[in-house]
Amino acid sequence: MYLLSNFLLMKTHPREILFYYDANSSSDKKTLAYAKSMSTHVKAYTYEKAFNTDTNWLVMLQELAIDPKKLLNKAHPDYRKNLKGMEMTTEEWIMIIKKNPHLIKSPIAIRGSKAIVCETPTDIYKL
Repeated sequence: MYLLSNFLLMKTHPREILFYYDANSSSDKKTLAYAKSMSTHVKAYTYEKAFNTDTNWLVMLQELAIDPKKLLNKAHPDYRKNLKGMEMTTEEWIMIIKKNPHLIKSPIAIRGSKAIVCETPTDIYKL
C-alpha cells in the first residue's frame, strides 16, 4: 500500500491534505473550509480535473478500501434512473464514476497514508 500511496500522492508534505470534491456542492465546500482550518497545506482538486485515468481511480479506491459503488449517491435521480440494481465489475464502476463525477456523494481527503470519504463536513477531522 505504501507504493500505491506514493504513486497517487507523489511528493507531499506530511501535513498536506489532498482534497477531491465537487465544486458545485455547498457541503463539499464547507468540508474544504474545515480542511483549510486544519492545515495551511491543502491542495484541492475537483473530481473532473483530478482523476483522469482508470489507474488513478483504482489506486484511490484501494487507498479508501471501498467498493466504487459505495462512492455513489444512490438517491441522485441519474443513479436511480440509470444505475439502480446494476451489477458491474470494478473497472465498469470506475468508468461510470469517471463519466459521471456528479454522482460521487462525498469529498475524498488524503493526509499522509490515510484516505477518507468525508460523508459529513466534520469527517475531515478524522485525518
